[in-house]
Amino acid sequence: MQRDATVAVIGAGDFIGAAIAKRFAAEGFTVFVGRRNGDKLGALVAEIEAAGGKAVARSLDARHEAEIAKFLAEADAHAPLEICIFNVGANVNFPLLETTERVFRKVWEMACYGGFLAAREAARLMLPRGRGAIFFTGATASVRGGVGYAAFASAKAGLRAVAQSAARELGPNNIHVAHLIIDAAVDTAWVRQRIADREGVASDAIAPERLMNPASVAETYWQLYRQPPDAWTFETEIRPFGEIW
Repeated sequence: MQRDATVAVIGAGDFIGAAIAKRFAAEGFTVFVGRRNGDKLGALVAEIEAAGGKAVARSLDARHEAEIAKFLAEADAHAPLEICIFNVGANVNFPLLETTERVFRKVWEMACYGGFLAAREAARLMLPRGRGAIFFTGATASVRGGVGYAAFASAKAGLRAVAQSAARELGPNNIHVAHLIIDAAVDTAWVRQRIADREGVASDAIAPERLMNPASVAETYWQLYRQPPDAWTFETEIRPFGEIW
């Protein structure tokens, strides 16, 4: 069933972002996917279309106000923007004394400032209709800093504060704002190799319960969207059953 509505995924990377796009496309939404180097989105669009869905890909730098506004306006012009999902990562790890001003500022721009721009521009489009959803991808760093994560944790904590403020302001206008904390490493070849190198084991020997499937993140977002308005969740945490927390 095709829906007369769009979903915008800002930060449509190869794993979580792609899984989100495929999940909502499977539900009949036209999915607008944006990322830096948008030429890398060809395979994702082809996969969605092969499954009978609709997707539009654009190159997008979430740090640029004009680009965010144009991307969301184009999605809304295609069909009413129903959901905006901000999924930019920016995960870096540097000792404090090796964290340059440029790294700190760039990570903040990507993970916090970009989220503010996305929320504001999505709200501009949703408020006149009195409905919509704005979701943010968070991380363990959203609620606590760690060794080497001064830049990333401060940006993610700032994004969480943006999300909280937006939820309090927009919720009474029937716009569901939610923040999803992913307290886990995501199951990708790169992550497996990093763990394998650190622990001196083969990458295929890493227990699956230690990692999260990107499709599981996408399913959580779908369930958030399906919540009735009298029982909205603002924040939820997800982690594999083998994660120690």
